[in-house]
Amino acid sequence: MKLHLKGGRLVDPVSGRDEALDVLIIDGRIEQLSKSIAADKSIQVVDLKEKVIAPGFIDMHVHLREPGFEHKETIETGCASAAAGGFTAVCCMPNTNPVIDEESVVRYIIGRGKQVCEGVVDVYPIAAATKGRKGEQLAPMAELAEAGAVGFSDDGSPISSSEIMRRAFEYSSMYGRPVIQHAEERTMTHVGLMNEGFVSTRLGMLGIPRVAEEIMVQRDLALLRYIPHARYHVAHISTRGTLECVRAARTEGLQVTCEVTPHHFTLTDEVVSGFDTNTKMNPPLRTQDDIVAMKEGLRDGTIDAIVTDHAPHTVDEKEVEYPAAPFGIVGLETAVGLAFSELVETRYLSLFRLIEKLSTNPRKILSLPQINIQEGELANITLLDPSFEWQVDTSSFKSKSKNSPFHGRRLKGKAVGVLNNGKFLLCE
Repeated sequence: MKLHLKGGRLVDPVSGRDEALDVLIIDGRIEQLSKSIAADKSIQVVDLKEKVIAPGFIDMHVHLREPGFEHKETIETGCASAAAGGFTAVCCMPNTNPVIDEESVVRYIIGRGKQVCEGVVDVYPIAAATKGRKGEQLAPMAELAEAGAVGFSDDGSPISSSEIMRRAFEYSSMYGRPVIQHAEERTMTHVGLMNEGFVSTRLGMLGIPRVAEEIMVQRDLALLRYIPHARYHVAHISTRGTLECVRAARTEGLQVTCEVTPHHFTLTDEVVSGFDTNTKMNPPLRTQDDIVAMKEGLRDGTIDAIVTDHAPHTVDEKEVEYPAAPFGIVGLETAVGLAFSELVETRYLSLFRLIEKLSTNPRKILSLPQINIQEGELANITLLDPSFEWQVDTSSFKSKSKNSPFHGRRLKGKAVGVLNNGKFLLCE
């Protein structure tokens, strides 16, 4: 493979670069960076005028469903969806069947990813923190870390036991892996369908109170003060109160990070009024004040990463009455457009800071090597068109599932290509 990326704007938080540069790539490695590289007929030229060259994006929170739920998604289709959305890496959550709580399952996922994704998208498993995700006994963390797990989580379920969470902090810290918490006090939420508040009352829906998320985070932070060498990451935060807890913990010097999804900085619980089951997710859509808080948290750096929580479900599973539908939506192919439209266009984030949230920071949280866009380094790149206007069409998704509340929404900004491990793919 020989590529000449011509006339693009290189925005790289690792090196601090933000400048117009040509990039020459030979056999997957960056051969030359220069203001202008002479044309060569033997080399494919990709015109990137008014487009952006960024370090490859990583989504540290996706559900690939394989093994066990291949009717919803597979590693192959999930990675195709990731590449189409501009991601060169994904981290898959352990609520599979079997659960990712054994070394063999970790190795299977990594091997399967290399086999079916052809190098364009790297797959990093997040292993279960407890056996079977039941919250009763710790999973074999040493073996899982050695096999390649980059973090521990019971995502889809909280780690409810304080003693188990304490032990998870202690053992995970030995291997430099974060514990990723799905923050939810289950005794308060197990029958809930949407955010508890005015809208749920009006609709007659059972509510999921914000305090259930905040209580769990407060408990975890108390444990983190007791075991300060541990690393704690709050998944998909959704309330102003949770954000304030994390912000205060940061001022104490605790090793706490957090993430937010595009739907939690874009949609409010008002959209549930149409009873579209694609508005049903956990944590639920909250209020306009919470949306403002999420954007403020991204701007001031309290929120480290933007993730999708890509959760595929089939049409049959979602086309039921609201209470019977599963939680979750797909997000890999809309995340970049929503982030540009809701954050960059509205000036909550600069392009430089957005790239940090989608590339640099997630890798830092997971202790993955940073991408170096330097001569001699392997090319791992996402190409962006900030001005591209498009309309979401779920029928064109590469994902096996189409459960998105954003069908028909007009967005500005899109990933137009990815390059990784010597493979180059233009996004449609």
